[in-house]
Amino acid sequence: MTAELRLRPVRDDDLPHFFAHEQDVEANWMAAFGPEDPADRERFDAHWRRVRADERNVPRTVVVGDEVVGHVVAFPADGRTEVSYWIDPRRWGRGHATAALAALLRELPQRPVHARAAKDNRASLAVLRKCGFVVIGEDRGYANGRGTEVEEWVLELAGD
Repeated sequence: MTAELRLRPVRDDDLPHFFAHEQDVEANWMAAFGPEDPADRERFDAHWRRVRADERNVPRTVVVGDEVVGHVVAFPADGRTEVSYWIDPRRWGRGHATAALAALLRELPQRPVHARAAKDNRASLAVLRKCGFVVIGEDRGYANGRGTEVEEWVLELAGD
């Protein structure tokens, strides 16, 4: 089902799709560590201007056929490379997150790469494990999507 999936650099016309994907209440709860106010388009646009302006970031649009189904991004965090992704909730369960993350990882020469997932987000943890990440620790942080602190797994994809 993911044979048509490809990544490309983020374009201006992708942003309305990303914004629409973030309006899903269930997706925000699952992701936990999303935007403070997903409906704030101004903050959303400012966030993506910063992401796209920083040359250290590797933002990619996830496309299946001709449809924008989400995004993946690698970015520096606390002196290491971290990855994140967001797939349109209407497209969950089709392998898009795993395929998109695997494609992004092929673009990244550096290892290790890190990721985080809310401890109860089994789907995200499964995606990360399928891509070779292993749990190396735990953390806790305020999750905008839930309005409370949430425990999370810290994961790493080590070098060969």
